[in-house]
Amino acid sequence: MGGMAAPQVVPVETPDTDEVPASDRQWVTIVWDDPVNLMTYVTWVFQKLFGYSRERAEQLMLDVHHKGRAVVSTGARERMEHDASQLHAYGLWATVDRS
Repeated sequence: MGGMAAPQVVPVETPDTDEVPASDRQWVTIVWDDPVNLMTYVTWVFQKLFGYSRERAEQLMLDVHHKGRAVVSTGARERMEHDASQLHAYGLWATVDRS
């Protein structure tokens, strides 16, 4: 067993989030207008899921109503997919896309 050097353990470097291109980490969850849900219900869902104030939730709901869509959350793809899944569970139409 003489003469063999122990293997060196080199720590794996993980890049800081600042070094990751924005296109790789910024995704959005979009809620689309639908003919089913009441505006008060959509406002309530935004408050419940995202913790938005009533005023912010109402503004997002009005964007959905008047513009046909609103970005309700921004972040990592996995988180946005989770947000969209939660919105689907409440009966809202939502998709995930790059910002």
